[in-house]
Amino acid sequence: MRSSVILCLLLFNYAVYSHEQTPTYPKWTVSGVSEVKKTQIRLWNSRPDIEYYEIGVFKEDLKTPIPFVTAYKVIPLAYLKEVKFDIYIRESNIEEARYVCSLSKLRSSNESQTLLVTRVCSKFK
Repeated sequence: MRSSVILCLLLFNYAVYSHEQTPTYPKWTVSGVSEVKKTQIRLWNSRPDIEYYEIGVFKEDLKTPIPFVTAYKVIPLAYLKEVKFDIYIRESNIEEARYVCSLSKLRSSNESQTLLVTRVCSKFK
C-alpha cells in the first residue's frame, strides 16, 4: 500500500507537456495546381525539450500513410513558437486521407531524454 501511494505521488507531480495543432477539422481547398488540393495547419510548440516535429497524413487506421507534399516533413520549431504550413495532396487521395498528424521528434544528442513522444492528429471532414 505504501509503495502505491508513493508511486501515485510521483506520477501526479510529473508535468506533462504536449504540442498544439489547429485546426481540429481541416478542410481541403483549391490549390494553384490542377488535381491538387491543399490545407493549412498551424503547429505550436509548448515543450521545451522538443525542437522538431514530423508531419504525416494517414488513412482511417492511423497507420497507413498517404502520399503528400509539404515544405518540410520534419519541421524545426523552437519552444513557445508557432509555424503555419501547407499540405498538398492529389484529389484522387482525398477520400482515403483521414488524419494529418504531428509527431514530436527526439534528438539523439540530448543529454536528458524525455520519456514522452507526443502525437497530435487533426481529422479531415
